[in-house]
Amino acid sequence: MILQHSISICKLWRLSSPPNLFLFRPSVAYQPECCRIRAFGSAVSASKVVEANTNETFFAEESVSWTSLGVSESLSRALSSIGLHRPSLIQAACIPSILSGVDVVVAAETGSGKTHGYLVPLIDKLCQISDSSGAIAGQDVRKHNRLSLVLCPNVMLCEQVVRMANSLCNDSGTPLLSIAAVCGRQVWPVKEPDVMVSTPAALLNYLYSIDPERRRRSEFIRSVKYVVFDEADMLLCGSFQNQVVRLINMLRFDEKQLSRSKNSGAEMSSTSDLEEFRDLKADYGEDENEDEDEDEDEDTEVGEDKANIEADTKGLKRRDWRRVRKIYERSKQYIFVAATLPENGKRTAGGVLKRMFPEATWVSGNYLHQHSPRLEQRWIEVSVDTQVDILINAVENGNSMAESSPGVLRTMVFANTVDAVEAIANILTGAGVECFRYHSDSSLEERTKNLLDFQQKGGVFVCTDAAARGIDIPNVSHVIQAEFATSAVDFLHRVGRTARAGQPGLVTSLYSESNRDLVSAIRHAEKIEEPVEKAFSRKRSFRNKIKKRGREASHMR
Repeated sequence: MILQHSISICKLWRLSSPPNLFLFRPSVAYQPECCRIRAFGSAVSASKVVEANTNETFFAEESVSWTSLGVSESLSRALSSIGLHRPSLIQAACIPSILSGVDVVVAAETGSGKTHGYLVPLIDKLCQISDSSGAIAGQDVRKHNRLSLVLCPNVMLCEQVVRMANSLCNDSGTPLLSIAAVCGRQVWPVKEPDVMVSTPAALLNYLYSIDPERRRRSEFIRSVKYVVFDEADMLLCGSFQNQVVRLINMLRFDEKQLSRSKNSGAEMSSTSDLEEFRDLKADYGEDENEDEDEDEDEDTEVGEDKANIEADTKGLKRRDWRRVRKIYERSKQYIFVAATLPENGKRTAGGVLKRMFPEATWVSGNYLHQHSPRLEQRWIEVSVDTQVDILINAVENGNSMAESSPGVLRTMVFANTVDAVEAIANILTGAGVECFRYHSDSSLEERTKNLLDFQQKGGVFVCTDAAARGIDIPNVSHVIQAEFATSAVDFLHRVGRTARAGQPGLVTSLYSESNRDLVSAIRHAEKIEEPVEKAFSRKRSFRNKIKKRGREASHMR
């Protein structure tokens, strides 16, 4: 809505001083039409009701403990020391699968505990390897194939994963393992860590541009034992896809090399290596063409990678790709984690995973692509004339309803564009509501500072969807969609900023007349417990039919 009328809002703000802004507000508080997902009690639920919902929808059964899942006593104590006394439902489901060593796809709703769901078993495995290799301590750790690599789509998520891993300490207060981030301003560590967290672009940049002789590349690829793709749906689509598929092919090619060298007792020839690598690319369907919308800096970072492969394989005859589909000894484990994972279509993240990892174990959350039963939803239709007043009321009423909740109050307000974020922030500031801004036009330092201030002080956080993915901000009591989401993925990630880790939450969605049918479809999907993505699919189908009819009518003229 504000995407369409941000100019109108800016004009209203220029024409109306902050005191006059309140003159447009209705004398009677608005009564929004509410839609609750299942029965959730009153707006301020009794503590017993909240506790019951939390136990049923977030935590595993009381009989399930960390040790019963196969986690060591030392790591269980480390988890308890940071308040994680019991595993969540998704953690109880995915940890045994990851510990077993098979490839795993974890698809579960936001705030369900997915990050610890993969960190805990990986740290447990690496600690066991460290204990068993104590006799050979001091040797190069890379020779023992024990590095865990975590890939995230941006620097903020990388740093968050590092903080969460470093919080797991032994009895003396020292982190159980060494963790390092290679992204942003973080350079390649001098000493190889146990867990490395990076973005695809930063990792490829270090492996190719800063290592022209390729010594680090082969050693690093061989050292990787576990690979995690956090926010996998984002990494496997769009501008990240070519980079991530290239990394997967490099890792799996190394597995084939290692398996063949063990079986034959000798390394393959360089020509055979290159042919096998080209066939492996064909096998897993890597697109040779870069996406048209890929960022220019990403093209620069991985351009040398593509050039090297093409130069090395020039003149070689490609064999039938079916010949590389054969059994080989696995030496790496792949884990994919996402809160939204569409499976319909070959190009969706789920479709790509099913094609590339057909034997992977899938672990899905109970509310994947649906709303948490701990979530209260409010739907308010607005117009150009009413949206400003209703937005201010939504912020103030949401805070007043949450006053009975302990701790710092936090409200997140989402808009679709940078201009809309700035317009909304100016309006709220003029109305006496202090707020923080978060969008792509801000510098990394400014975004980091605003995010940290919001986490520590609370208040109102006005942002684009850049803050909707993965970033864990505890105790967000209220989420407001000042502009309605344009896709099912954005919608689910937005509402997933609240009602996290078993806590209740409130979402207020402002929508315009143009979104009325979509909102009705979403509410109907909630009522019959159908995935929200289907409502957006129906909207797209409806729009396509309208466009088709319009084109046919124009041709007839």
